[in-house]
Amino acid sequence: MKRSFLQALKIQRWDDHRYYHHSRINQSLHLLSALSFLAAYGAMFKDPVAAALIGWLVAMISRQLGHFVFEPKGYDQVNQATHQHKEAIKVGYNLQRKTVLLSLWALTPLLLWVNPSLFGLFPAHATRAEFVRHVGEIWLCLGFGALLFRTVQLCIIQNVQTGLVWLTKIITDPFHDIMLYYRAPWHLLRGELIDPMGGVGAHEPSPGAADA
Repeated sequence: MKRSFLQALKIQRWDDHRYYHHSRINQSLHLLSALSFLAAYGAMFKDPVAAALIGWLVAMISRQLGHFVFEPKGYDQVNQATHQHKEAIKVGYNLQRKTVLLSLWALTPLLLWVNPSLFGLFPAHATRAEFVRHVGEIWLCLGFGALLFRTVQLCIIQNVQTGLVWLTKIITDPFHDIMLYYRAPWHLLRGELIDPMGGVGAHEPSPGAADA
């Protein structure tokens, strides 16, 4: 039975939380990431390049640090699923896809340093500030390109609704993460490193799970 858009969005958000946010450190970093993304959203209207720099250097680094370093990758007793299974069914960017994306992001400044005009795309930078602006412009395009690429890919390999739901989830994640994880630093200060995930229980894995 086909789910409504909002039902599908709720499921993707639920799977995101229960599969990939057990660590209180990861949750706290997602809170920092969410606040940073909101700052980037605000900057987007005035200075898109500054928004890209905030988004990549603060929001994305804190967000992905939580996933790569602090999130447990052993057998998930709560959901009765292996890490490999969760990665295989993930709707959005799993760790392998994120590694590719983050590698492209990290190589951008080096490429621009070696080829200051980026094969004629920019006038060669004359100052460090111009170099940073050019890097930010490329990161802005990379961010939008990554969203568009995965959305179109999901529309093709799954269905249009799944792709659009995932895109909506990613754009609205900062608001939702704040609602979910605003108390995570408090739990962390009390010494709780892992969320007991009360109310989640053991479920059969959903057809897909999403995250950025």
